[in-house]
Amino acid sequence: MSVTELERQIWLVRHGETEWARSGRHTGRSDIPLTDRGRQQAEALARRLRGRPFALVLTSPRSRAAETARLAGFPDAVVEPDLHEWDYGEFEGRTTADIRTEIPDWSIWTGPWRKGETVEQVGVRADRIIERCLDRVIYGDVLLFAHGHLLRVLAARWLELPPETGQRFALGTATIGVLGWDRGTRLIETWNESCHLSAWVPEV
Repeated sequence: MSVTELERQIWLVRHGETEWARSGRHTGRSDIPLTDRGRQQAEALARRLRGRPFALVLTSPRSRAAETARLAGFPDAVVEPDLHEWDYGEFEGRTTADIRTEIPDWSIWTGPWRKGETVEQVGVRADRIIERCLDRVIYGDVLLFAHGHLLRVLAARWLELPPETGQRFALGTATIGVLGWDRGTRLIETWNESCHLSAWVPEV
């Protein structure tokens, strides 16, 4: 049996809610903290992930991801620089609706990307993350704490699809995705799982 058929999984966790995530503002470089609800979501993740062993746990350098990791029960998560969110350049902090008053039909998936990363550049980062996960861990699963757009691109690249295919994969705050294998073929086993949130985090 080959290494790729050992059924190692890569678990993806999007960070908990922030004010900008709630309002739909593009949050890349800005270090926006979790809201109270975001911290509750992270604690709900702890109950969901408790007792699950991981050979490697990585987090984005942004505090919203690192705090989610800590509250979810992984205070020793290793910072992986490539897990940072898409660099939105001049569109940092703006909503899609606001940007479209200037550029009709604009999308982060199609650009333009003024002084920010292109979708292809984010795809290259996602490829590096996947390669490092597979290289570092032969036995056991990997857990990643990161951001919505980056994780959507990573899922697309896991499936060996173009990075812009990530626009097809919705991903809420504090949700879980699981990337795995079927007889050596990469697949998505779980996506946008939020049952732990409905069970533990009250709506506001």
